[in-house]
Amino acid sequence: MESSIQPLSRIAIEFGPITIYWYGIIIALGALLGYLITIKECERVGINKDHFTDLLVYAIPVSILSARIYYVAFEWERYKDQPGNIIAIWEGGIAIHGALIGAILTAYFYTKKKKIPFWKMADVAAPGLLVGQAIGRWGNFMNQEAHGGPVTRSFLENLWLPDWIINQMYISGTYYHPTFLYESLWNITGLIVLLVLRRKVKIKRGELFLSYVIWYSFGRFFIEGMRTDSLMLAPSLRVAQLLSVFLIVMSLIVWWYRRKRYKSLPPYGE
Repeated sequence: MESSIQPLSRIAIEFGPITIYWYGIIIALGALLGYLITIKECERVGINKDHFTDLLVYAIPVSILSARIYYVAFEWERYKDQPGNIIAIWEGGIAIHGALIGAILTAYFYTKKKKIPFWKMADVAAPGLLVGQAIGRWGNFMNQEAHGGPVTRSFLENLWLPDWIINQMYISGTYYHPTFLYESLWNITGLIVLLVLRRKVKIKRGELFLSYVIWYSFGRFFIEGMRTDSLMLAPSLRVAQLLSVFLIVMSLIVWWYRRKRYKSLPPYGE
């Protein structure tokens, strides 16, 4: 039975020389849904939604470029002899941390130029970021990447996963942890947490975004430890885990500093 398992096709559409991959479609879908959620919240808190749309015009290409640069930089041994493959982004190989760095820097300079409070814009964008990340991980699923170590089929069946997910985790004769799924579910749970914080808890401006950074980084630290394709600084030092710890610590420091330094921080949405 297992020898007859065929992976889902990575290709969504082929039309002559044009090939469209599921990876790109899923990433685009995640970005679109995140955008729709964010502009709705922009309207509610008094941010001109056109500002966010204009920001995305700059942030999306910058984020894709920075995500790829980040990935290639830590996988240089893989690309140095085949530099032409650097642009083959449809094969996978973008790093969410690289994308976030590009997006945050773009947002900072954009909001500064437009005289919009950076932290207010960051707060509004946080739930949409989790939506985009939760959906985007399914692009990794279609590429059979970002998975964990070997497991048995019975282990996956005990997770009550449907056959089409279990079968996609059968790669070169071995079943693997669906870490893409773990992270997707973690991000969906984080979305619920942020929505509760946004509506039910009296948080200050900037703290919803900081909550997003802490939530995502905490889950990513443990999920990254299960993966087999981590970017490494050293044989036992994973880049994403190190960065996750750094982001958690820095977010807590920034949270504490802003509360101590600014006694009259406006609440979320103001």
